[in-house]
Amino acid sequence: MKLPKSINLANLPTRIEKLERLSKSLGNIEIYIKRDDQTGTEVAGNKVRKLEFAVQEALDEGCDYLITCGGIQSNHARATAAVAAKLGIGAYLVLRGSEEDGVEGNYFLDKILGAETRLITPEAYKEKRTEIMEEIKENLAKRGHKAYILPEGASNGIGSFGYYKAMEEILHQEKEMGVKFDAIVTAVGSGGTYAGLFYANEIKKNNAKIYGVNVCDSADHFKNRVEQLVKESLQYTGDELEFTKDSIHMMDGYVGEGYGLSTSEQLAFVHNLAKLEGVILDPVYTGKAMYGLVEEIKKGTFKEHKNLLFIHTGGIFGLFPQGDKFQACK
Repeated sequence: MKLPKSINLANLPTRIEKLERLSKSLGNIEIYIKRDDQTGTEVAGNKVRKLEFAVQEALDEGCDYLITCGGIQSNHARATAAVAAKLGIGAYLVLRGSEEDGVEGNYFLDKILGAETRLITPEAYKEKRTEIMEEIKENLAKRGHKAYILPEGASNGIGSFGYYKAMEEILHQEKEMGVKFDAIVTAVGSGGTYAGLFYANEIKKNNAKIYGVNVCDSADHFKNRVEQLVKESLQYTGDELEFTKDSIHMMDGYVGEGYGLSTSEQLAFVHNLAKLEGVILDPVYTGKAMYGLVEEIKKGTFKEHKNLLFIHTGGIFGLFPQGDKFQACK
């Protein structure tokens, strides 16, 4: 299958490392981690893989502005701002939050990178963000610009190919390492990363199971979202793929207090893993996902698996605004 065109933005391939001490502490399972937090400094994380395809589509359409949305600490928004600056085009970010949240972390980097920003309330974000982005696109057109709207997390049909390509990368690395991963786990916040991994896994008839840990909403919500995204991707390739939502594996119960809001147990886990393995997770995505994974291993959910790969999707800049929440961690 020929993938859609993409632009080279990320530092690839990213490394796969074994988490020796964590694996030993959990018994009969080998846990590896794919360091997609190391795709680059300004663009670090999983979002840039999706942007390689979505931004190429934008450029092919003659666009000179990228519009997107997310929380005030959105990794995707920051990566979009960095990519726009790198390419010499504009970026306009619609962010859920207020100035009272402080100019730090990803929001600080948005400013440094020169992105235009519009802060809106959680209510407006939930009900009107698409309408607001369309309004910005119209206003930019009046200024002589052509804008391309990216959804949350660049999670659309074209963006999902970023993790189709990542799955191809993983299969190649398996051969180099002499390891076969029978389970792959990722955080799910908008669905595109999981959709790309799932699509490639199915098309290539790989026998691994793809597991997602939803960090917001519900498992059912993301099963529906992944189904929709895969169908959107199929429109680009003309592939035929039969699957059911039962083959989409979501591990619910680790949302914590809500999107971007972790429990004390999840924060303590992030702190303890950093001390154990020298790997720093973020409290929004990877911290919840890895915590959920370890809890599910303890419950026996992964007893049929031997070699497990966790996708580190990045997010370190979002850690700094929550530094005070780690004060109680020992």
